[in-house]
Amino acid sequence: MIENAKSILSFFTSKIPPVVIGPERINFIIENIEKLPNEQKLQVIKLANHILTYMIEHQASDIEIGGMGTNGFAWLRVHGKKEKAKELPILNNDEWAVLIVSLLSKNQLKLLLEKRNLDFSYTYFYEKHQKYVRFRADAYYDLDTLALNMRAIASNIRSLESLEFHPLAIKQMSHGFIKFGLSLVTGITGSGKSTTLDAIIDYHNKFDPCHIVIIAAPIEYVHTSNAAIIKHREVGRDVLSFKDGVIQSLRQDPDIIVIGEMRDPATILAALEVTDTGHKVFSTLHTSSAVESLDRIVAEVETGEQDRVRNRLADVLVSVVSQKLVPSTDGRRVLAKEVLISTPSIRAAIKSNNTSEIYGMINQGKDVGMVTMEQDLLRLYQERRITAENTLAYSNNKVRMMQIMKGI
Repeated sequence: MIENAKSILSFFTSKIPPVVIGPERINFIIENIEKLPNEQKLQVIKLANHILTYMIEHQASDIEIGGMGTNGFAWLRVHGKKEKAKELPILNNDEWAVLIVSLLSKNQLKLLLEKRNLDFSYTYFYEKHQKYVRFRADAYYDLDTLALNMRAIASNIRSLESLEFHPLAIKQMSHGFIKFGLSLVTGITGSGKSTTLDAIIDYHNKFDPCHIVIIAAPIEYVHTSNAAIIKHREVGRDVLSFKDGVIQSLRQDPDIIVIGEMRDPATILAALEVTDTGHKVFSTLHTSSAVESLDRIVAEVETGEQDRVRNRLADVLVSVVSQKLVPSTDGRRVLAKEVLISTPSIRAAIKSNNTSEIYGMINQGKDVGMVTMEQDLLRLYQERRITAENTLAYSNNKVRMMQIMKGI
């Protein structure tokens, strides 16, 4: 199968005229992919699925294919480390581009040409375990070549309890305890935000008779309605934008609205507005600490709007979880997190633009379920789950971390 697919890719790309250069080569591939017979296209897709099977069986979280930077190899991220998959086929840039294009629909190809980037989801049947596996994917241009990142979406959801949150923090995030308000899950790319968000959704799905609307780009884990009814709306597929999805959700009788990412001022303002109308809202940000998350929300809007947004944020904020995946002593990764719970003092600090005071409040807030990143890293170190080097390397406040470690 592999050699057959490679021959098909080689023959197809040999038909690209030498005078077609740069991004026009991608255009040529997209415009002519329909000329590839269905049987041959199926062989190419089977090669893609073979590569994804290899990825799963090697416990990789991500795979990179195509693009100038890969040098023709597929690259895997295994327990946080990127490495070449030398056992997988080596293809040239045009051949990888054909394989990537073969996974996309006509509408997706149109969007890719227009935006030079495409977020999408992909599903295939994993024969060994007789189940469907989903991936979050991002196709993009790399020096006029086409590249693709795919991230495996776990087939099983971790329980919220297994993520080792303080019971009071879970209580704050629960719709059964607080019917409205904004809860954020933040962290850099690959820090497990989606896993935590799915755990929160599943937690409510077990016992809460509510309506959950998920707006994401793309939809990753597909939840099956249990105690709750869950609707999935993929941006670019079911709804045009995050902002539209949030506004439209108000007419869909939701109790909980999950916004995959607050990535622009329009989405941020829409999220604050629907939270203010009495809904429970969960969302994510690409920030590395709880305080940075609050500052980022305010900084995203125009200067004239910042005081209003700051006051509204203080009124609706319930909690912020900022997390990292830290290499563990067993060769895997373990979750470290900072947890902020909105208290009268924290709300006052947000309104008065004194967010620099909030770290100290989190540090002293253990009794209400709060923890700083440094405190949680210290816990993992004392449990011998992470090394001293990684305890310091993954801390946000390294001076504070060194002071703490000297005292133990």
